[in-house]
Amino acid sequence: MCASKRPQVFARPIPVSIRPATFVAVSTLALFATASASNAQQTTTELPALTVTTTKAKSKVTPKSKQANPVSAEPNAADVSDNSQSNDDSASTGISVPLTTTQINRQEIQSKVPQTSDTAELLRDAPGVSIFKAGGVSGLPVINGLNDDRVKVLLNGMVVSSACANHMNPPLSYADPSQIAYVEVVTGVTPVSKGGDSLGGTVIVETLPPHFTGAGEGVHTAGSVSAFYRSNGDGVGTAVTAHAANNTVSVNYAGAWTRSGNYEDGRGNEVLSSEFEAQNHSVQLAVRNGGDLFTLQGGFQNIPYQAYVNQYMDMVENKAWFLNARYVTSLDWGKLDARVFYQNTRHAMDFLEDKQPGTMPMLTEGQDVGYVVKAEIPLSERDLLRVGNEFHHQGLDDRWPPVPGSMMMEPDTYWNINGGTRQRLGTFVEWERQWAPAWSTLLGVRNDMVWMDTGDVQAYCAMGMMCEPDASAAAAFNALDRSRTDANFDVTALARYTPSATENYEFGYARKTRSPNLYERYTWGRGEMAMTMTGWFGDLNGYVGDPDLDPEVAHTASFTAGWSGARKGWEFKATPYYTYVEDYIGVRKIGDSMMMPDVVFLQFANHDAELYGLNLSGSLLLAESSQFGRFALTGVASYVHGENADTGVSLYHMMPWNGRLALTHTLGGWTNSIEVYAVAGKHNVDTVRNEMETGGYALLNLATSYEWANARIDLGIKNVLDTYFEDPLAGHYYFASPRDNVPGEGRSFNAGLTVKF
Repeated sequence: MCASKRPQVFARPIPVSIRPATFVAVSTLALFATASASNAQQTTTELPALTVTTTKAKSKVTPKSKQANPVSAEPNAADVSDNSQSNDDSASTGISVPLTTTQINRQEIQSKVPQTSDTAELLRDAPGVSIFKAGGVSGLPVINGLNDDRVKVLLNGMVVSSACANHMNPPLSYADPSQIAYVEVVTGVTPVSKGGDSLGGTVIVETLPPHFTGAGEGVHTAGSVSAFYRSNGDGVGTAVTAHAANNTVSVNYAGAWTRSGNYEDGRGNEVLSSEFEAQNHSVQLAVRNGGDLFTLQGGFQNIPYQAYVNQYMDMVENKAWFLNARYVTSLDWGKLDARVFYQNTRHAMDFLEDKQPGTMPMLTEGQDVGYVVKAEIPLSERDLLRVGNEFHHQGLDDRWPPVPGSMMMEPDTYWNINGGTRQRLGTFVEWERQWAPAWSTLLGVRNDMVWMDTGDVQAYCAMGMMCEPDASAAAAFNALDRSRTDANFDVTALARYTPSATENYEFGYARKTRSPNLYERYTWGRGEMAMTMTGWFGDLNGYVGDPDLDPEVAHTASFTAGWSGARKGWEFKATPYYTYVEDYIGVRKIGDSMMMPDVVFLQFANHDAELYGLNLSGSLLLAESSQFGRFALTGVASYVHGENADTGVSLYHMMPWNGRLALTHTLGGWTNSIEVYAVAGKHNVDTVRNEMETGGYALLNLATSYEWANARIDLGIKNVLDTYFEDPLAGHYYFASPRDNVPGEGRSFNAGLTVKF
């Protein structure tokens, strides 16, 4: 599949301008950490010690980085955390891991690789998580009704921005599911140490970590080769991992390629513009010396095409490369964790063959540059202090070359964003304390300074009837002072009560703030075509920005109760929550399309909003024996209601009641599951955006796998009954007339094979 024309020339490199305050902040952080350590007093207490890692201070948890660490080709979650590859202390036992955290390990991820090429789909097992459907490799996560940029996504600790007016390249599109080792999803009140500049939860994704041999074991090499096939869309893919390591040096490679044609819905109809192809490669060098670990990872992505069933445009190229360096060390006073990263993305939109004839190239180049410095300081066996400073620079050029002979799109280049910059400097302090065996608290404060600016813009032409209204809008935009500074403050307070080994209760409040992204503030076009080219919501409407948008401020209160049997034969967890968002960035209607029915034009605007809901999860061991294996039930269910507090109109894309119930069976190398995924009808819709209702449905999925010494085989059937359905968050189908929802994927027979060496 290819476009009629693929643009190959991109905008000039974007200069990276880092403010002097950045360097001042680093120096201040270092002085503060040193002073805190020198004043810390170690005390003797019968309370359980918090999880810390030091070289001289005694700890109840010995870091694996100091132990013999045998090579393993397939790491588990503990490997990732203890080898200092997880972004944070997800393996610790303190309140720094809220009860609303879901951890997905390598084995669980492997079972899903034959089913999907979208890393975002891995998050569905976490209660409260749903996915905005986009391309085949680029879904957008939603946590408790808060979506996309409102959710903090950290990929190997990096902050990666969507370099596209339609967010076709979100952070999770840069890692294939086969390359993921560990996922952590925080769906409730999120500690300030796990990220700012967001409103909802946090998603932490880690790719395969380094491995080292034990002392005196010499060099070890290992790897794996895997492949899959999906009948619906004739999807195929392959992945390779390889590494060589001794006791101090490790070199890893991971690569993946996948391709799929258009899928068919439950009625046997081809769903156009759903094909894609993608490849991702990464190489990692790691060196350890005692308690010190240094890693340097570089990678490259190439997506030659990815169609979008709910957008006017398709992706015809996305090339990105990155460097990510991290240093972790254990010192007398605690642990220091420092990271610096860079990513460059070159992205092109146009029409693929089944969308429409002709060409209309749109080119974007984005850069992400940043660092993170964090320190974990044990003040006593009761108290643990975390301090950190981070900086993130986003640069963006978004230009649309002229289309000769089109009359409306010539003779000049249309500059949608010209030299846009968004720079954020964040600093946090977080204190965790064990007050009594049953009581612990976590308090954190955070400040994020955000500076935004952009250059002058231009329309396709400067004068004449064919140039309006974009020419006038460009002149008005250029006359503005476009620089903006936001001073944002976050506060998190969590308290946990554990009266027994079978009960857990957690209370939390958070004040979280997010500044607008570059597109929300600086898209300026007022012509029909210009406005419809911006919008990552899949609703086929048109959008224009507002430089005077205020940051969103969310106040969230949640309560989590967890119960379990004495031997963990059953577990159940419930989390009700309420969020009130001041200056929520929604929309206001500014017009209707004269050429396309049911298409409205919208400007981003602040208003207040409220969201509330309930997340449930649980498991039940049914039977276990050496002869017949282990039978268990697992399930999650979620509901969210969101509305504009000023008008009472529903917020866009609120997921109705939905749940998964799975019967699992394991015996030796066999793992089997029967899953039912049910979604209620969606009847609360955003009438401003002409959002449409969807009906309820239930899908039956089957999966089985068998693993022996050096091989694993996966077989599965998705949507066994070939049910026709419309995903409530899939948006509107580009090819439907009159307007209709995107049909979901029908039955698919899936198979995967992995061989280790």
